[in-house]
Amino acid sequence: MVSAFASTPPPPSGRRVALLTLGCARNEVDSEELAARLDADGWQVATDVAGADVVLVNTCGFVEKAKQDSVQTLLDAADTGAKVVAAGCMAERYGRELAEHLPEAQAVLGFDDYPDISTRLTAVLAGERLSAHTPRDRRQLLPLTPVSRQHSAVVVPGHATVDEHTPAHLRQVLRRRLDSGPVASLKLASGCDRRCTFCAIPAFRGAFVSRTPDELLAEAAWLAGTGVRELVLVSENSTSYGKDLGDPRLLEKLLPQLAEIDGIVRVRVSYLQPAETRPGLIEAIATTTGVAPYFDLSFQHASEPVLRRMRRFGSTERFLELLSMARSMAPQAGARSNFIVGFPGETRADVDELVRFLSAARLDAIGVFDYSDEDGTEAAQLPGKIRTATVKRRYDRLCALADELCAQRAEERLGSIVEVLVDSVDGTVVEGRTAHQAPEVDGSTALAASADGRCPVDLTRLRAGDLVEATVTGTEGVDLIAVPVRVLSTTAASAAPTAGQRPLSAVAR
Repeated sequence: MVSAFASTPPPPSGRRVALLTLGCARNEVDSEELAARLDADGWQVATDVAGADVVLVNTCGFVEKAKQDSVQTLLDAADTGAKVVAAGCMAERYGRELAEHLPEAQAVLGFDDYPDISTRLTAVLAGERLSAHTPRDRRQLLPLTPVSRQHSAVVVPGHATVDEHTPAHLRQVLRRRLDSGPVASLKLASGCDRRCTFCAIPAFRGAFVSRTPDELLAEAAWLAGTGVRELVLVSENSTSYGKDLGDPRLLEKLLPQLAEIDGIVRVRVSYLQPAETRPGLIEAIATTTGVAPYFDLSFQHASEPVLRRMRRFGSTERFLELLSMARSMAPQAGARSNFIVGFPGETRADVDELVRFLSAARLDAIGVFDYSDEDGTEAAQLPGKIRTATVKRRYDRLCALADELCAQRAEERLGSIVEVLVDSVDGTVVEGRTAHQAPEVDGSTALAASADGRCPVDLTRLRAGDLVEATVTGTEGVDLIAVPVRVLSTTAASAAPTAGQRPLSAVAR
């Protein structure tokens, strides 16, 4: 958040809103929908607070630290003298309670306010204090049967369309990019039907709803037209995509279509549930040209007793079989996962089983979270709570092991040929990512000359978005160092639009 509060010249006079985004990539997509709505109504939208009349903070409400970061960002925004509005997951989850405890915010908005975001901010700018909503379980707003959800009028952030009666490929995309980088997230779906005992997300994000393939293909083509080279498919559970559209194998059919879009050189799938990851989907991810052989699998633990208390499924052996299947089709496939330690009832034997799995799994990236009770979750009421000191000791042990194992996995890639998508260039300092490195979370690859100074590619001529073949020559933890061999594809030089193909005359409600 440092850059958001940096001192820069204010924009020209007018209604100016700074849109700050916290949390996951799904939130980033939601922010770009809000930006499109505001831009269509004449607001000047920026991502820093300099000169802003209103600061709109798209908050994260996932875990305690994320909530603390959201509150601190709102407080910092209030110090600028601008009007402050909270939106996003934390605002939706707590509503009136957050408004009562945070008087610095002129408004706390829920997802139902998104279609009228310009009206809400206009009211705030006029000095009104808006009443916050009373939170409700958004799962109850949609039909229980997934195939009955598509035509519901419930507001689902990131799913709104302009003129739904017009074919998707002719329709205005309700999105305004907030950066010009070569990577963008594409929201496959929202919500979740799973009932993991530790997770509160379904209650405030709602039941699972897919976006239709024609919408996704149209938005992906538009993103490519703005200079995007890599699409990261995001959702709460990507393996459920299509089940409410009558085809649970729809993602396997969609991936090749996305990869064929002109300008797109890499498609990456994230947020896979191991229990729902079918052999056909593994094959599609591992073998489809243009799709990164990358498996972002939400294991959470490896001990069967802990997994059952989490209301999840699997075991060390089943998870290793899944990874083995992926690597049999793509030997260099990347794999990452997150794990929770200190879950209620977790024993030393459970931790040892998790260590056994991690030692055998050869994951490229490992996220470790120490368990904490979350409001409204079943796990918060479970017996067998672990002492804080014990949780910290287990967390520290697993973090140290994760660092060691991921560094070893990186070393296994020494000498391999990789395709690096360039993210940034500063003189001869070139940073990018290979197929096994997702944006921001899995490390990066530095392109550099060999030890004797030779480099077949002029580093100064590379640009963000170029795809480069390179040989891995070194590692620094999870990060790689590679010597470029040749340029496989260059980014388009044309200027990229920041909104849709034509001005928005009306915004979907």
